[in-house]
Amino acid sequence: MTATKIWFPVIPKTKSVLVYMNKTIIELKDVYTSFDGHVIHSGINLRVKEGEIVSLIGSSGVGKSLLLKELIGILKPDRGEIVIMGKDIVPLKEEELIEIRRNIGILFQGAALFDSLSVYENIAYPLREHTNLKENEIQEKIEEKLALVGLEGSENKMPEELSGGMKKRVGLARAIAIEPKIILYDEPTTGIDPVTAEKINELILSLQNKLGITTIVVTHDLHCVKKITNKLAMLFDGKILTEGTWDEFENSEIKVIRDFISAGRY
Repeated sequence: MTATKIWFPVIPKTKSVLVYMNKTIIELKDVYTSFDGHVIHSGINLRVKEGEIVSLIGSSGVGKSLLLKELIGILKPDRGEIVIMGKDIVPLKEEELIEIRRNIGILFQGAALFDSLSVYENIAYPLREHTNLKENEIQEKIEEKLALVGLEGSENKMPEELSGGMKKRVGLARAIAIEPKIILYDEPTTGIDPVTAEKINELILSLQNKLGITTIVVTHDLHCVKKITNKLAMLFDGKILTEGTWDEFENSEIKVIRDFISAGRY
């Protein structure tokens, strides 16, 4: 039996042409969040500069994915500021958040595709919700984004026909369809094989290089962290314990960090 060939985009091994700016695009200021009296975030402070790829790491249950939901306004902290592109989104009403969300794409852990919609309709959804594009323009955008993630010709497939890795890539195509300034990833390489995970990492880097997208990644995958990250931030005991590069984390004298890095090695 002949093995099915899977095509992936070839990502040039070139140095990023992105010029990093000093401009802060995301800032969390003294963010506190609790549920049923249980404190999850107890004063989170974090700055993300335009064009950075920042990985949020930490043990399960420390509130990493919760933080992503707060960044798009799905959940509100008890107090503190979450400043996106110069605007504190915490006091904003739902209709006021729409404009902010037009600049943010998100890839959820399970891709979160609409099961009853084709690949085409999944990617078209945010374009119809957030733009005034005509249908032929929407089609062009969909074809362009699918080509970027290596899934040309899959427009008519249903989610049930896709592998886990393909679902992730469709989810990524949908996340970038509106050409956001910021992308949030929740465990982008979880549940897929190592080869596909490597291609997802390459795609994240490619989007930064080509489009200058600011990226926050929540992940336990230390290979992913090492490969793509400009800055790591570790959540521990409700706060950002420390920030730094991969090399700084790998050589850290802080026991919590040493234990986390050691436990994550394969």
